[in-house]
Amino acid sequence: MRILIAENDAALGAFLQQGFQTERYLVDLTDDGQRAAALAGGNIYDAAILDLNLAQHGGIDLLRSVRAKRELLPILVLANQTGPQERAEMLDAGADDLVLKPFALSELSARVRALLRRGSRSAEAVLCVEDLELSRVERTVKRAGRSIELTPKEFALLEYLMRNSGERVTRAQIVRHVWNLSFDTMTNVVDVYINYLRKKVDSSSEHKLIHTVRGVGYQLRAHDTSRPAASRAVAAS
Repeated sequence: MRILIAENDAALGAFLQQGFQTERYLVDLTDDGQRAAALAGGNIYDAAILDLNLAQHGGIDLLRSVRAKRELLPILVLANQTGPQERAEMLDAGADDLVLKPFALSELSARVRALLRRGSRSAEAVLCVEDLELSRVERTVKRAGRSIELTPKEFALLEYLMRNSGERVTRAQIVRHVWNLSFDTMTNVVDVYINYLRKKVDSSSEHKLIHTVRGVGYQLRAHDTSRPAASRAVAAS
């Protein structure tokens, strides 16, 4: 799950980024209003956390701009102590929720989860492939009812594979969406993390869900019961 954080205070922004990354979110952070609007227009986010006191295109104009670009994006505004009229203006301009500074990270995180549960606007809240279940809101993974502990990057990788279940995804696509980086042909980071996932997700199950597509990349797919066992064994890796 990917969120956009626009925060004027560099220390607070870094704190929020680290906190949400610990909870297995992918985070894009900026302290510039124009950059925030550009990111919102060019990327798909599950939620946005906006401090409107930003340099370059901040305030209500930023909120309206992001809302115009992403009609269904859950937006939470971080506000200083403001009066009822100002808060009403923010809500009318497109905010789904407001949190007043100072705040506890636990409350902010809970409010983000509540926004995601409320609408599930951008994607399904729970992803399921056979007996593998991933909750994008609660940040949990289970296989056949057994809880699986994943690191933030492992969770992001599994989420991406499950959102593209049945589709072949290249290493370049994975690096771009999970690590938010340009693809380096010399890196083996994807293969390393795929192996981590296989040990945690597939090793104790008869039916393997994560497959290598030679010359392409990887694919997470349900067990194909229509094919002979021998053929499945050759295809799986």
